[in-house]
Amino acid sequence: MTIHSATFRVSFGDCDPAGLVFYPNFFAWLDATFHGFLADKAGGHGTLCKTLGAKGIGLVSAQSDFHVPVTDGDDLSIALSEIDWDRRRFTLRYEGQVRERTVFKGCETRALFVIEDGRIRAGDLSDLRNILEN
Repeated sequence: MTIHSATFRVSFGDCDPAGLVFYPNFFAWLDATFHGFLADKAGGHGTLCKTLGAKGIGLVSAQSDFHVPVTDGDDLSIALSEIDWDRRRFTLRYEGQVRERTVFKGCETRALFVIEDGRIRAGDLSDLRNILEN
């Protein structure tokens, strides 16, 4: 099931000297897909954080398995397919495709950062989950 998707045209500047996408760019595209999801569901990152009294929805970890090279001129479609919720962290699962062929699978774990006792901490996700699932 696709929760949100985005498509990116790969350009020469996205590639390394071998002509393959330089791997950090995949993580930038995952981030852009996530922020597009927030924009569609809740008016964007800034609006959502203001509503929730949060400092940000930040990355805790990111991982990806690359199956097939992606090159200049490819249209890379990224689907956010699943969100696994814990009390203070949530994991987003993504799949990237070029011409209906899976080229990578990845995930990000994020937290809602709030100020508690003068320190930034991972906050409770129940309100964020309610907003993003409805």
